[in-house]
Amino acid sequence: MKNNKQFISDEHQKYLCQVKKTEIAIRITQIIILLSLILFWEVAARLRWIDPFIFSQPTKIVSTAWEMILDGSLFVHTGISLAETAIGFLLSTFLGTAIAILLWWNHFILKVADPYLVIINSLPKTALAPILIVWMGNNMKSILFTAILMSIVVTTLTVLNGFLEVDQDKIKLIETFGGSKRDILTKVMLPANVPTMINALKVNVGLSLVGVMVGEFLVAQAGLGYLIIYGSQIFKLDWVMLSIVILGVLAALLYKCVMILEKRFLKWRE
Repeated sequence: MKNNKQFISDEHQKYLCQVKKTEIAIRITQIIILLSLILFWEVAARLRWIDPFIFSQPTKIVSTAWEMILDGSLFVHTGISLAETAIGFLLSTFLGTAIAILLWWNHFILKVADPYLVIINSLPKTALAPILIVWMGNNMKSILFTAILMSIVVTTLTVLNGFLEVDQDKIKLIETFGGSKRDILTKVMLPANVPTMINALKVNVGLSLVGVMVGEFLVAQAGLGYLIIYGSQIFKLDWVMLSIVILGVLAALLYKCVMILEKRFLKWRE
């Protein structure tokens, strides 16, 4: 460690210190903005600048959360939505990547499927959700299928474009040394497209969560989407706002997990 420190110049140390200071300043600013918004929301509700019955307020949301924690319902609804999102996210990522590999492997299938992928990607997935419910029934399968449909085409197109944009010289080099198509896939395509697949994961987190919410709006008997719909129907808007806050927290946590996964994959790639 001492030898490593000797090779770091004073200018580089100053640069590293400046980077750390900038990161700390960014975090502090983000926290200040969040706390300011919460404080303004609370003050506006108390002073009747906004109607607290319609817009709720932070203190009511906290008390509602505590009540639901005590009776266990908050964990049930959150756990169901989180499980559905995780399953839809993993399945759409795996299936989308597998389809992209198949299309890259067989150019005939790629040419045949290309216009259909474009059409499916252009369709509004939320409009297809009621049809899926009629086809698959009023159950969790409909919710999962909606989540998968929401993100699988995006994953396929993103990963496929990454495969098609790989440097052809690297592929020719593997072929020159007698490498098979499997060697090209494992030695060139997958390592070169780790950043592309990670970006697809980042997009899939949000899309899977949206798909789950759309499905729960229509068919669920539990979950955060159900809580939002049911709360709005009985004018229990504290439930609605609490569910939205939890959804924001879940989205941030899932995105953070993808970021941790990205760091590990990049180390593996190196």
